[in-house]
Amino acid sequence: MLHGEELDRVGIDGWLEGYQRKELLRILTCGSVDDGKSTLIGRLLHDSAGVFEDQLKALKKDTTRFGTTGEEIDFALLMDGLQAEREQGITIDVAYRYFSTPRRKFIVADTPGHEQYTRNMATGASTSDLAIILIDARKGVLAQTRRHAFICSLLGIKHVVIAVNKMDLVEYSQEVFEAIRRECSEFLGRLSIPDVHFIPMSARRGENVVGRSETMPWYQGAPLLDYLETVHIAGDRNTIDLRLPVQLVLRPNLDFRGFAGTIASGVLRKGDEIVALPSGRRAFVKQVFVSGAEREEAGPGMAVTITLDREIDISRGDLIARPNNAPMLEHAVEAMVVWMNEAALEPGRQYLIQQCALQAPVAVTDLRYRIDVNSLKSESATQLGLNEIGRIRMECAKPIGADPYVRNRQTGAFILIDRMTNATVGAGMILDRTPAEQALDRERRSHDAGTNLSPHAGTVTPEQRAARVGQRPFTLWLTGLPRSGKSSLANALERTLFERGLQSVVLDGESLRKGLSSDLGFSERDRAEHVRRASELAKLLNDHGQAVIAAFVSPTAEQRERARSVVGAERFLELHCDASLEACEQRDSTGFYAKARAGEIANVTGVHTAYEPPTSPALRLDTVGASVEANVARILALLESRLLVG
Repeated sequence: MLHGEELDRVGIDGWLEGYQRKELLRILTCGSVDDGKSTLIGRLLHDSAGVFEDQLKALKKDTTRFGTTGEEIDFALLMDGLQAEREQGITIDVAYRYFSTPRRKFIVADTPGHEQYTRNMATGASTSDLAIILIDARKGVLAQTRRHAFICSLLGIKHVVIAVNKMDLVEYSQEVFEAIRRECSEFLGRLSIPDVHFIPMSARRGENVVGRSETMPWYQGAPLLDYLETVHIAGDRNTIDLRLPVQLVLRPNLDFRGFAGTIASGVLRKGDEIVALPSGRRAFVKQVFVSGAEREEAGPGMAVTITLDREIDISRGDLIARPNNAPMLEHAVEAMVVWMNEAALEPGRQYLIQQCALQAPVAVTDLRYRIDVNSLKSESATQLGLNEIGRIRMECAKPIGADPYVRNRQTGAFILIDRMTNATVGAGMILDRTPAEQALDRERRSHDAGTNLSPHAGTVTPEQRAARVGQRPFTLWLTGLPRSGKSSLANALERTLFERGLQSVVLDGESLRKGLSSDLGFSERDRAEHVRRASELAKLLNDHGQAVIAAFVSPTAEQRERARSVVGAERFLELHCDASLEACEQRDSTGFYAKARAGEIANVTGVHTAYEPPTSPALRLDTVGASVEANVARILALLESRLLVG
């Protein structure tokens, strides 16, 4: 139904009331250069009756002047507003368009595809609920496609549409579409994107945009607009953790003192007890005002002013939360950052951090690693250049009450500002730090009796224990995707060593989760703690003369490096059970991956979270093409060459 028909049916008051109730979906369009992003949005606006008559008339005139589509309307000109964009036929700046259908309201961000404008794409992605990543059917998956997909994952976008565009230029070939889908699925399977949808289309011709395409009968899914109108996003909102950054203190007279800001997450109700951070002072909410009218409650995204039942000191930049659900106050922060400045980020530099309404001096103390967006591997680096992505450690002059970005996109995000030019140089996402990282910071700051703890050395040395059992201790650390064959290989190797008269212990990740790690979940922090406990246990067993075969997914290079440092580099051998995600899913007889794909299991490596393969393992074992026996023989040969077994 067109808007005019709806207006005639319900009247202006009814139409306005219905419009206010409609759910808002924020959409990002991204991808590589010249894959049809602007054309897609223009076609979407036109075919959904989102273009006024005067706009359409001007569009036809501009098509004659700038267009490259012959007599057909060049819908890209609806989005490309800059003179340079129209002359070159590219997108440079982020362009926003607003439209609605009877079912939903939309804000669409059209972002540039050039690598040099990646920062503009990250800006558009930071507030989006859903991303449309376009792929030119003639070119397939490109480096910029992978970069944008990784940034979408990094910025917490949970819904992604892969729009395979320009299908008319490949004769609407289903084989071309399926090949792109397979390649893209393999890459996206290593990212934290739970909902991915593929649509073949021709944006220029309007096929599978608003209406179904008659030229691609092999595609049985819904067109793009149908999906946009029905995708469920209400569950993406954080309504649990109350976070109200204070932007302004209002004092119009002696009888009123209010605290204004936009609720980042959670629900704030009249009568709730709150705590102000960083002071830690508590009070109860006396009044809640929204647009000048008093309300009983307010939710995420609503601009509010509140008053309290007592006078406590709250200033701009403070954070209001619930006493039993407040973020930790930290001076040290670990974060992923997208660098947006020509001058590279270098450890030791001083910047300003802007996190919600808080601005404070900050120093980047360490660049942990840089991400290769094509392989998703982490690599050592001394600086971050323009458009590069890496993990950093920062120390702030003021304590920050911030949540991990995966839990709260508003309070988990920040920007870095150059202190001299006041230019934004980086956009960051706060990470959920591991217990080991938190302990390290506590150790740096702590001056209490805890720092005087010292372990008691035993009277029997590890060397004496090794001599008694007649073998040299070592730890074989088997890493790989779930169902890559780690446990089968570990058990077969244990049997072979046993038959040779050697003592070994298998530490299996899934088995340890039923005992030693039964209290842990599958968040980044809990996974790191799981690996830490296992490595401490491996070290203890090695100290007692035992050989250890550890089978753990241990998805990140950082986790495995920490295990190496705990066990000791001279005892630690990293073995990669190399099997593709597709092969692991095919051999999965338990339905583990199927449940993950269906949304029944969360945080599964390879499906929801990335796996970082080792760059230089002691052995890379083909657990798909080679037999278990052949791989055991290769491991034994390695141990013999290192004089660990005779």
